[in-house]
Amino acid sequence: MIYSIRHFNRYRYSRPVSQSTMEVRMHPRSEQTQRCFTFELTVTPKARLFSYMDHVGNVIYHFDMPQPHTELTIVADALVDVVPPLDLPDKLEPEAWRELDELLSHDDYWDMLMPSHFARPCAELEALAAKLGVAQRNGSDPLTLVRRLNEELFNAFEYKKESTSVDSPIEDALNSGQGVCQDFAHIMIAMLRNLHIPARYVSGYVYVDATHKDRSAEGATHAWVEALLPGLGWVGFDPTNNLVAGGRHIRTAIGRDYADVPPTKGTLLGTAASDLKVRVRVTPAGAVLTPEPGYPSFEDKTFSQVLKPDDSAGRVQAMQQQQQ
Repeated sequence: MIYSIRHFNRYRYSRPVSQSTMEVRMHPRSEQTQRCFTFELTVTPKARLFSYMDHVGNVIYHFDMPQPHTELTIVADALVDVVPPLDLPDKLEPEAWRELDELLSHDDYWDMLMPSHFARPCAELEALAAKLGVAQRNGSDPLTLVRRLNEELFNAFEYKKESTSVDSPIEDALNSGQGVCQDFAHIMIAMLRNLHIPARYVSGYVYVDATHKDRSAEGATHAWVEALLPGLGWVGFDPTNNLVAGGRHIRTAIGRDYADVPPTKGTLLGTAASDLKVRVRVTPAGAVLTPEPGYPSFEDKTFSQVLKPDDSAGRVQAMQQQQQ
């Protein structure tokens, strides 16, 4: 399936900020069963864009806006072809655990095995793992265990938009029993790493339509997990929707957790109240969209925050969008 994607971000400030420096991770990856045919990034006010590819293949754009401004708009348009991956086997052979350990002894997966900023052990995580029976490797094979964990987390937590914030630790979702895709992914990653299964965070989009009963929010970015399995490589699992990542999942960036791959990340100089509006539209290429007034023609996702300077030059972290 070929998808047309538009990802719109608009920052508005109550008073002029004197400078913005921003990184953008919205360029869909081209690898395996996914190909990004076209990508265009538009920034208003105009800024000179630079780009580079990091050590795991994420394409990162960055720019500096040195003049005072009260509004910053970032729009990414992409055309991406996603071919559904081959079906997974029902299970792996009993010696798969040994094969996994052997794989880890020969290659460097340290980053995806160690605790990270959001995906880390805590007492609440250990209690849940014990309750679900995944505190340690059991008699099942790695694929069966990861599949079961994917389903158990889907059933254990209520999906509730904006129930946590962009920088919430996993304890918040573990204690409340609810969260968004970002929380589901962090909890699953931390549990898999405790089992010595390399796991990484995937940032991107999922195509949502009436024929699929997804819990994830339409009009927002999405996140899921990839686990390294012997003989299969990196396999995607979506605990928010109890799915194996397939032809509707569009990958933009991978990392240890959300801290590595936010769609937008930056700093600004100034003190202002700020609103961030995020709009995402994923449609099959060639689909006829119903015209609506305003630009662009899809739902607003609005977040508000007061941005205050630190004790030195007034440079603060710019707002980030939570993955829903």
